[in-house]
Formats: sequence, structure tokens, C-alpha cells
Amino acid sequence: MSSNPEPIEVTVSHRGTTHKLSLLPADTLAVLYARLEELTGVPPPLQKLLYKGKKPNVDPEGSLEAAGLKHGTKAQMLGTRPDELQDLQKVESEHQRRERILRERAARGPVKVRSTARPGSDPSAQYRFHRIEPLAHLPAPEPARALLQRLADDPAIRAVMRAHKLAVGLLTELAPHEQPHLLGLNENAGQAIKLRIRTDRYDGFRLYAEVRRVLCHELTHNVWVDHDDNFKKMNSQLNREVVEFERAAAEGTHTLGDTGGAYAPVSELEAEAAAHVLGGGAHVLGGQAPAPGESREEMRRRMLEATMQRLRKEEEELETRCGTEHSAGP
Repeated sequence: MSSNPEPIEVTVSHRGTTHKLSLLPADTLAVLYARLEELTGVPPPLQKLLYKGKKPNVDPEGSLEAAGLKHGTKAQMLGTRPDELQDLQKVESEHQRRERILRERAARGPVKVRSTARPGSDPSAQYRFHRIEPLAHLPAPEPARALLQRLADDPAIRAVMRAHKLAVGLLTELAPHEQPHLLGLNENAGQAIKLRIRTDRYDGFRLYAEVRRVLCHELTHNVWVDHDDNFKKMNSQLNREVVEFERAAAEGTHTLGDTGGAYAPVSELEAEAAAHVLGGGAHVLGGQAPAPGESREEMRRRMLEATMQRLRKEEEELETRCGTEHSAGP
């Protein structure tokens, strides 16, 4: 226990509101929790503090110093008030009921239904995300919804979904603290896709390009469950087509829709690499000039090989952090 009598100032953010607390290093965590309950209405058992230097398994009666809290520490608090928790439990119970019904329907196999499309309507309109839902118990649900909506409305994603006839019932998110080992999950071949869109510390969102690449991975699980050669081939194709769509859109040329389906890029390696190696003109490629004595074609091959190695490593990480294959039933 520290003998320093000087108080320390700790800043705790909760749902967009910042609280500055002045405490003594010898004060216990229980004192901090009680102060936070006064400010937020969240009781100590429902509070979770996230901050740099946090020590594991610290007793609530232990000191702030022992818990790794010091002057200037900035923390994020997660937690809900009892009345909110009751509402969330009702929502979760209803969600579990719907999930159970959908699982029972999936177990019975596909059911043929009469088409309700009006004459003259676009049959490809069904190949989309039919519902968007962020996790209501996490902070900043509206920015999360906006990111999910951006993914659902992404013209390149919509194009490949139509081209490959991919439909998803629900697009939602994964909570980092609940499933820290996962980046994505596809339930029941498109019944729901769940994506890790937030940073580990809940202080922002992951890069859009990274999340979209995970989305392409999970969309492939609509067709192939295991990470076998069939899966790898289709996943690579989806990523290439997303890149080619954006390149064509930027140049004002054709899109996937012009061919009536999926198409092969002019150079598959270049399309795969384009997400990471952009630019290139008569004398430069990807913003770089050839090395001394190196032809432009030799430089292109060198950069593509480096890019493909990086993409393969990224895909290996996605496979290890994708819960779809492991959650699939018999």
C-alpha cells in the first residue's frame, strides 16, 4: 500500500459521458465502484472497467494502486442499470426464441414456398442483407449500426451477392469481450452473419477494409462450410470481384451486372493484389519506381508475389478466427 497522501485523478467514460474522479491511491476499488454507481446508476456487480495497465483478479477491497490505477488513468466503463438489464433480458429471451425457431426450421430442411414477387420486379432483390442490428447492450449502437449499414449498402458487396445469389437474414456484430478469439461467424449458411467491428478497448471501430474482407470470408460460408479448396477458391474470387467492381466503377466502365454474373478479372493476381497495391502508371507501380536494373514487369511480379504472401497470411488468420466451421452441425 502506498504512503503517498496525494490524490489521483481518474477519468472514466460511460456511454459518451466523461466522469473525472479524485481519489487516493490507497482507496479501494469498492470506493471507486460506489462513486461510479452514484454517477451512472450502474451497481458494482454490473460494472466492467477497461483501462491500460489493468491487473487481473484484483479484490474489490484491494487498493486502486494495486489494481494498476494511477494519476491520469483513462478508463472505459461498460455496464447497464438494473432496469435496462431487465429490458435487455426480455429482448434476449425473444431473440433466443426466434433463434430456436430458425434452428428448428433449418433442421427440417429447405421448404419450397410460392414466390411473392410482383410481376416485373427484380428477382435479384432477394440477394441482400434483410436485417441490420447492432448489439444494443454495447456502447455507441448508432455508429455501429451505421457501419453495418455501410457494409450492407456497399455497391461492390451488393454486386457480388447478386452475382453469386447470396442472401443473409441478419447482419450484426460480435462483442470483443464476449468472443475475443473471433473475427466473424456465419450461422446456418446465411441465417445470420456476425462481424467483429469494434476495437478491443471499445474506443472506436476496426478499419472498414479489414471488416469488409472478413465479410467476404463469411459470405463464402453461405456456400461452403469447411475451409477447404472449394472455400478458398470462392473466397478469393469474391475478393477479386470486389476489387474489380471498384476499379471499374472508378474508371466509369462496366460492373458485374453487365455480364449477368461473376466474371474473371483480366489478371487475377493483379485483382487480388489491388486491394493492397494501388496506383501504377507508365513508369511506377503502387507508387513505387522499379529498382535499379529491374524492368517494370519484374517489379510487378515481385510486388504481386509479396502481396499474395501477405494475403495468404491474412486469410490464414481469418480461418483461425472464424467460428463458422467450428460451429457447424453434423
